[in-house]
Amino acid sequence: MSKIAIIGATGRAGSQLLEEALRRGHSVTAIARHASKIGARDGVVTKDVDINDARALQDAVAGNDVVLSAAHFSTQPAAAIIEPVKKAGIKRLLFVGGAGSLLLPDDTKVIESPGFPEEYKPEASAGSVYLDTLRAEKDLDWSFLSPSAEFVEGERTGKFRLGKDHLLVSAEGKSWITFADFAIAMLDEVEHPVHSRQRFTVGY
Repeated sequence: MSKIAIIGATGRAGSQLLEEALRRGHSVTAIARHASKIGARDGVVTKDVDINDARALQDAVAGNDVVLSAAHFSTQPAAAIIEPVKKAGIKRLLFVGGAGSLLLPDDTKVIESPGFPEEYKPEASAGSVYLDTLRAEKDLDWSFLSPSAEFVEGERTGKFRLGKDHLLVSAEGKSWITFADFAIAMLDEVEHPVHSRQRFTVGY
């Protein structure tokens, strides 16, 4: 059993990471601006933290074995999460990544493809910067798990594929993953690390 801190634990991805961690018997520190709305649950400690408050975030994650971040990229720079985690003495940091920085068959980025929604570009661009920042990081044991193009509500099947830097597309031409199955892939990486200092992706 590990002690896992989840930043952004009340969001759609973060809440599924919380459920999957508890299902596997881990203890969780749930961190969000209004984490206390999660309520009292066995195995969960909630911390109401503005993640732009570096000292508060450092104190919140301290004492955990690993940190999972499901925070939006466009609301703070990568250093706002990386530096407090490092100062807390935690070596493992895993991010809920984005699909925009994944590669298409011609090795161009998804975000560069015609028809990529304009409203998603700020977040996708910020996610690419996060990934570049991590690739230059010397001290942390990091992983960056990108979902498929469609990241959606849906059932927990436990049946999916993993990839590296290229977008996964099904035989039917669809690229998607549910939050619940994404959480399985992320907690698998927590328990059995095979993508240390790498980006990888998950899809059907």
